[in-house]
Amino acid sequence: MAEVSGFPQGLREMKLLVTGGMGFIGSNFIRYILSTRKDVEVINLDNISIGANPANLKDLKDRRYNFIRGSIGDFKLVSKLIKKVDAVINCAAQTHVDRSIANPDPFMESNTKGTYSLLEAARRSNPVAKIVHVSTDEIYGDIPEGSFNEDARLKPSNPYAASKSAADMFASAYHRTYGLKVAVTRCTNNFGPYQHPEKLIPKTIIRAHLELPIPVYGKGNQIRDWIYVQDHCEALAQIMEKGLPGEIYNISAGNEVPNLKVVESILDFMERPRSLIEFVDDRPGHDVRYSLDSTKIRTQLEWKPKHKFTEALERTVRWYTGNEWWWKPLATRKILYPTPWKLKW
Repeated sequence: MAEVSGFPQGLREMKLLVTGGMGFIGSNFIRYILSTRKDVEVINLDNISIGANPANLKDLKDRRYNFIRGSIGDFKLVSKLIKKVDAVINCAAQTHVDRSIANPDPFMESNTKGTYSLLEAARRSNPVAKIVHVSTDEIYGDIPEGSFNEDARLKPSNPYAASKSAADMFASAYHRTYGLKVAVTRCTNNFGPYQHPEKLIPKTIIRAHLELPIPVYGKGNQIRDWIYVQDHCEALAQIMEKGLPGEIYNISAGNEVPNLKVVESILDFMERPRSLIEFVDDRPGHDVRYSLDSTKIRTQLEWKPKHKFTEALERTVRWYTGNEWWWKPLATRKILYPTPWKLKW
């Protein structure tokens, strides 16, 4: 296959390893890539820990898809699998910030050590494999005004973000030291189908559906840039196709909305009273505003989001209210707890 600067021109006739493919972003990416690339085979490696859910891909019937239960921290297994593929989309991670405050250990193990193990397996077993390491905007910390570009310093505010920052540094170091073909992506807050009920948008929808109070941290003035998950998946595919090894790509949609406004919009869509809103204690170290400058991916890779925030949010509300079978087994009292960082995990 012809290559440009180390990454393939296209994803045709490729075998992909998607780590964390039973999670929110991973499962949506697998659905997207199999539906848009007819000559791609996917191996999904997931250990089915917190955030992963086999129901995310329960209905997927495709001969090009193969699931293997295991961890990216299993060096022997990953070394074996990575020999079989042309590229890796590393979505495997613990992502629940509140849980990382209560118990940082799993985040260090999965996000930092797991990524290191994956990179080392690639270096030893298949150094020509292309790797897209999926990170987060949270590694930059918050920003009162303006937007972070890819050269901004890292200033994580919580153990989750710190564990992802360390993983990013390993990815960059392995490219520079060993020539590993790694690109790093940093995306803003995702939303859409199959997102764990512990996250803000699905938690709000589910609690509103059950006519329970809707917890809002502090005054709800924390600002996030929301992106529909399918737009993120398209960006990942673009980076795999056209991105350059060693580069970092910010991914954002320009939908900067306070958390309180998000909750109010959901209640309006669901025709639930705003009186359900209940202001609770703010979580420790809560970032006030995230904002990314995604000029690089928009100009160099010709990517841009396709979904408008309001329409995508309403679509997401309809998905959760119409798929109670999916979230009901997950939506325990503990998962829907108003201040989860106060619990033991």
